[in-house]
Amino acid sequence: MATKILTEHINVPGIETLAVYRKMGGYEAVEKAIKKMTPDEIVEEVKKAGVRGRGGAGFPMGMKWSFLAKPEGVPRYLVCNADESEPGTFKDHYLMKNLPHLLIEGMIVSSFALGANTSFIYVRGELLYVIDILEKAIAEAKAAGFLGKNILGSGYDLELVVQPGGGAYICGEETALLESLEGKRGNPRNKPPFPAVKGLYQCPTVVNNVESIATVSWIVNHGGDAYAAIGVGRSTGTKLISASGHINRPGVYEIELGVSVEDFIYADEWCGGIRPGHYLKAVVAGGSSVPILPAERILTTIAGEKRLMTYESLSDGGFVSGTMLGSGGFIAMDETVCIVRNTWNYARFYHHESCGQCSPCREGTGWMEKVLHRIEHGHGSMHDIDLLVDVAKKIEGNTICPLGDAAAWPVASAIRHFRDEFEWHITHPFEATQPGAVYRGELELV
Repeated sequence: MATKILTEHINVPGIETLAVYRKMGGYEAVEKAIKKMTPDEIVEEVKKAGVRGRGGAGFPMGMKWSFLAKPEGVPRYLVCNADESEPGTFKDHYLMKNLPHLLIEGMIVSSFALGANTSFIYVRGELLYVIDILEKAIAEAKAAGFLGKNILGSGYDLELVVQPGGGAYICGEETALLESLEGKRGNPRNKPPFPAVKGLYQCPTVVNNVESIATVSWIVNHGGDAYAAIGVGRSTGTKLISASGHINRPGVYEIELGVSVEDFIYADEWCGGIRPGHYLKAVVAGGSSVPILPAERILTTIAGEKRLMTYESLSDGGFVSGTMLGSGGFIAMDETVCIVRNTWNYARFYHHESCGQCSPCREGTGWMEKVLHRIEHGHGSMHDIDLLVDVAKKIEGNTICPLGDAAAWPVASAIRHFRDEFEWHITHPFEATQPGAVYRGELELV
């Protein structure tokens, strides 16, 4: 049976309350960490676990912790990135709503390990009811002696603050989040210096994702080696996947990294296959910002092997024939999806969410939206396809933060794998603009 690190007790009635969470072993990690371990020992266990950031970048969490500067007399901060604005991703929302104490416990242990006495959870502004749930859990933990002054008589103090964001996608980028947390406009910062040296209020800061922090309690209780034994290679542990689109069983699934993509899509345990009477056309595996892949490429690697739900296997072949696990926003599309319209929709989003600080992103996202609009609405030319590729190249790698890359990759990959569909929109403008028209090698109405 598959290991459940995060969601083992998620369906237990009342698990959102401290009383029930404690009955399920909750806060044992806090007691163990504070009474029996040193901060350095906790960091070492997280490093041994090999857990990689679950927010999208996949950077090793323990290594990130070890970079934290520790100057004397200067406070250090832990900030939980709970902004989760990536289209197609909703697993952190699911975790906070159903298991708030799991995140709170992870925050306490992580803050102790990092030497932070004030920590923050920055929550997407639209999720106000989730903020209420978290604040209630914090109040319960504080009343039980797990937060506040002199936690468990150890002499360690910690205050936990929940901060609502303003609903800006850009604030999912860690330095833009820190700017917003300081009360400023959420513009990404130039790096270096990195947050580990100069972060919140110019003090050493670690920014981690909700799912990443929620794993820490299990690692402390069971050990880093036990965590590393789950998964495949450098993709250790389990991963929450937000599954949506044209599948029979959409939802949030905790998988052991290493499950094949084919099994994840078609097994009844997870997505349960594509909706009846239809077939898989394409998949966005890690949220809207990662390259889209056609069915044949998402199911096999460039070498013809089955593609696995791991960081390495999904990226096999680079951006020519691979993609990214990203934040785990898994969107399956059947043959009724118009790739051109879908790409235009993504471009509209990234143009709207660009902070405007970098010229390539500010101007380039606007151009991509305009060009895709005219192709989708029957006014495009063949030159427009190459223009889109050229604009995407000029954005990629030329911005302060990864939003530019996030905007460029969906466009470039859609043209790379579905160029004939873009060409058909141009050569058959009347047919392409008819309601329900979808290109499948020839015109079909669905």
